[in-house]
Amino acid sequence: MFYLINLTFIIISANRVSKRKFAVQYESQKIEEGLNVLSADNLKEDKHNINLQQKTIRYNSLKEIIEELNQRLDVDFVAGKLSGIVFSLLAANKGACLLYLVDNQTQRLSLFKTKKENSGMVVKAKEGDMFDLWVLRHTSPLLVEDAKKDFRFDLDKFKKDDSRQVESLISSPLVSGQKLIGILRLDSPVKNAFSQDDLRFLATVCEIGAVALENSQLFQKTRDLAIHDGLTSLYTKGYFLERLKEECRRALRHGSELSLLMLDIDFFKNYNDKFGHSAGDIVLKNLTRLLNESSKGEDAVLGRFGGEEFCVILKGKDKKDALIFADGLRQKIEGESVTLRRERTSITVSIGVASFPPDTTDENDLVRKADAAMYEAKKKGRNQVCCI
Repeated sequence: MFYLINLTFIIISANRVSKRKFAVQYESQKIEEGLNVLSADNLKEDKHNINLQQKTIRYNSLKEIIEELNQRLDVDFVAGKLSGIVFSLLAANKGACLLYLVDNQTQRLSLFKTKKENSGMVVKAKEGDMFDLWVLRHTSPLLVEDAKKDFRFDLDKFKKDDSRQVESLISSPLVSGQKLIGILRLDSPVKNAFSQDDLRFLATVCEIGAVALENSQLFQKTRDLAIHDGLTSLYTKGYFLERLKEECRRALRHGSELSLLMLDIDFFKNYNDKFGHSAGDIVLKNLTRLLNESSKGEDAVLGRFGGEEFCVILKGKDKKDALIFADGLRQKIEGESVTLRRERTSITVSIGVASFPPDTTDENDLVRKADAAMYEAKKKGRNQVCCI
C-alpha cells in the first residue's frame, strides 16, 4: 500500500512537471513568435524609415537641382545636368539614362544626351523605341517593373530594334505649359529596379527640367538670330570677327595656319538699279548657296561682312591652298547663271586672300590685308583673286 501511494504521488508529480514544462515551452514559443513579429515589424519600420530618409533627401535636393539647372542658359549644359542628376539620385549610376528632345518640325524624338553605367553600351534607337513612343503618344509617365510581363509591350520586337537588355524602366515626358520638350528615361537590366516613388520623383524633376530646357532653347534661338544674318543665315560681321579672333589664337597655340578670304560682288549696284532690290537679294542668296556648297568638306567659317561683301575663314589652309580654293570658288560663281526678271545673267566676284601667321599675327591686321588684297583685285579688272 505504501508503495502504491508513493507511485501514485510520483505519477501525479511527473504529470505536473510535464504540464509545467509544456506550459513553459508553449510560453517560450509564444514569446519567440512575438519576438519574430516584433523583429519583422522593426525591419519593416527600419525599411520605411530608410525609404522616408531617401525621399526626404531627394525632395530636399529639389532646390539644389533648380539652382544647378539655372546656372547656364545652354541646352547641352542643362540636358547634361538633368540627365546626370536623375541617373545619380534614382538609378545610383546603374543601367542607362536617355534624354530625347522633340523636333518641332517633324515631332519626332531625337536622342540628345545619354548617361550609361557601361561606356561601351550602344543605344541604337536614336529616335526612341516602343517605350519612348508610348510616352510620346500618351504624354504621361511610364513605369515598367518587368518588361517580360507587361502586356502593353512586345519585348521580342524591342530586342529586334535594340540589343540592350532592358528589364525595367521609368520614363516621364518633359512638358512646359502645353509644349512637349522631350522625354527623360531611366532603364535597367534588372527587374523591379524602380518604384512608383521613383517615378513620382522623376516626374517632379521633369517638370522643373522642362522649364529649364525650354528657357535654354529660347535663349539659343535668340542667340542664333543675333549672330546670323537675316537674309543669308551666315554669321554677322560682329560674330564673325569674334570667331576669327578665337581661330587665330587657336592657330598660334597649335602652331597651325589659317587663311582669310574677303570677296565682293562685282558691280552689284548695277543689279539693284536694273532689276530692283528684291533681285539683289536673290543674287546674295544664290552666292550664299555657292559658298556653302564650295565649303563642304572644308573646315570653314562663313560670314556676311556687310552689303555684298562676304568672308571665309579656312582653318588649317596655308596661302597656297587658300589661293587654289579661292580661284575654284571664283570660277564656280562665274559659271553659275542667275535668272532675274526672266533674264539670264551671271555674277563675278573679286577675292582677296591673307594668311595667318605668315602675313601677320594680329587678327585685325589680317582683315585689313585681306580687304586690301580684294581691292587690288578690283583695280586689276575684277573677277580675280589677289593676295598681298
